[in-house]
Amino acid sequence: MASARGEHTHSEVPIPRPRTEGTRSAVRTEETRSAVRADDVRSAVREDAARSAVRPDDVRSAVRTGSARPVHAEDGRPAVRAEAARPVVQRASVRGQILDALRTALVTGELAPGEVYSAPALGERFGVSATPVREAMQQLALEGAVEVVPNRGFRVIERGTRELAELAEIRGLIEVPVMLRLARTVPAARWAELRPLAEATVRAASSGCRATYAESDRTFHRAVLALAGNAQLVRIADDLHRRAQWPLVGGPVSRGRADLVADAAEHTALLEALIADDLTVVQALVREHFTGAP
Repeated sequence: MASARGEHTHSEVPIPRPRTEGTRSAVRTEETRSAVRADDVRSAVREDAARSAVRPDDVRSAVRTGSARPVHAEDGRPAVRAEAARPVVQRASVRGQILDALRTALVTGELAPGEVYSAPALGERFGVSATPVREAMQQLALEGAVEVVPNRGFRVIERGTRELAELAEIRGLIEVPVMLRLARTVPAARWAELRPLAEATVRAASSGCRATYAESDRTFHRAVLALAGNAQLVRIADDLHRRAQWPLVGGPVSRGRADLVADAAEHTALLEALIADDLTVVQALVREHFTGAP
């Protein structure tokens, strides 16, 4: 309204007061709470979606264990069904399994000296791809069992009696002094603990299976040498022992059952002499064992 002097007057409007520090702090706290609640909601949504999603690892695991079930889609698409379970070889260990199988085939003569074998053909035989076979064969090449033939595969090394004699000599130089030293220092109770391993070699020999005996034979020798506390010694001696077990070119595929039984009998006789602390017999048996042992 106009005043008597013709001047206009305005209705009084409250003037906002500046926010105090406490007010601003309260506003920021409330905004923070709102943001946190929003984040919690988004996190919950993501977690719920993750729980309802089909994880690839879960499907692969279900296929391996045979426990796969149909997965029903929420959007109307056809359900995804896992394939029926079937025997599979774990990739982490397939190379080791193939390597063991090839070593067994070498000992039994199934992989014949002088013959060439391709990785794809062996892979088909074992039901795996050529890659793990090739990797295993390359390891055997490092061990001296096979040699690479470019564009063809791997040839099994032909070994004669001279190489076998050389391996026996090296094994004797390494193992005989160690065994004689252990015979003087290891108590009888420790030797007695190895009886089950010696008896296992006798059973393996009785089966007539060269591969089974070869493994039990090396196991017994490793256990004896392990008493020296030298891991490198055990590793080197075991490698030499394995090489000595490969069949000779032109020779019999495997030693006869009687030969294996006689060799295993030396283990038990040696162990009994060690338990009895009969160093004279121990020395004679050890040297005889390495002169003609596989």
